[in-house]
Amino acid sequence: MTTNIQERALFRPLPYPTVLKPYGQALVSLAEKRDDILCLSGDLTRQCEIDLFQDRFPERFIHAGMAEANMMGMAGTLARSGFTPYVHTFGVFATRRPYDQIANAIAYPNLPVRIIGFMPGLSTPGGPSHQAIDDVALMRALPNMTVIDVADAVEVSQVVEAIADIPGPVYVRLKRGEIPVIFPEDHELSLSRAEVLSEGEDVALFASGMMLAAALAARETLAAHGVSVSVVNVPVIKPLDTATVVRAAAGARTVVTAENHSIVGGLGSAVAETIAEAGLGRPMRRIGVQDTFAEGSLNAPYLFEKYGLSTQALIDTAWSLLGREDPSPAAPATSTATGEYSPV
Repeated sequence: MTTNIQERALFRPLPYPTVLKPYGQALVSLAEKRDDILCLSGDLTRQCEIDLFQDRFPERFIHAGMAEANMMGMAGTLARSGFTPYVHTFGVFATRRPYDQIANAIAYPNLPVRIIGFMPGLSTPGGPSHQAIDDVALMRALPNMTVIDVADAVEVSQVVEAIADIPGPVYVRLKRGEIPVIFPEDHELSLSRAEVLSEGEDVALFASGMMLAAALAARETLAAHGVSVSVVNVPVIKPLDTATVVRAAAGARTVVTAENHSIVGGLGSAVAETIAEAGLGRPMRRIGVQDTFAEGSLNAPYLFEKYGLSTQALIDTAWSLLGREDPSPAAPATSTATGEYSPV
């Protein structure tokens, strides 16, 4: 039986209100309680919201410059000295460029370094040099690494303190700019389980990060046309909550994953591996960047539309996967005012 998710008040209706710099505010709040928290910047201080930390705790702020490999080695040394360093730059510079240093100076010795990568996937129009479409795959491959992709401002505010005492390194990818508020104030981010936001028998739709808003919007349109959808929010991609993945997939006819990342090595791969190892035979499709480099653009929404990360792409994929031959329903256009957010 399909659950009425709005009655359960697990998330807000579209369009979502937005807030500015929830991460920066949360990091300052944590540092006010803990002297071991240090903040490192790879010459992207304002862009990563940590100008707030620099203003409040200049003696615990380290400007490492555009030398990401050195910054990761420095963070490992600080962690060995009893500090908990939070390292900040754009996701592509936090993973591709210093990968060897992360592997050898942080992951191998299993040190408590928190790597925060902003502008994930196609959220930046800056072209392939700035688009972190492979960061989850890279970090998933490292032993000891926890990989997190949160969906909204509520989870952003909570993840800062939630990861503070995780043993070993953590990679968190974050949208920058105006962050939507999808969940109510009483929402609790879990680092041990994925959250089922709606239940349905036709499609199990697993989404992470920025794609959760599109997944919820697609679910609403599909439900209006007789398709029941389980929407599962997956903030922690590694270690994956395999029990919830298997349970949701087993309860549906088909499986769809949605991620702002390459379909190779990210959430879709993790879910596919889990389903295969559990012996479940379910038709499955992965929504994400289709093993290609994207391009530059004047705006990120254009890229989400062009590369198939839109609400309509989710609807079309689920419709086709169910074998429906009639035209798929159109995603309704949602108008937004200043300070509001809707998915593409």
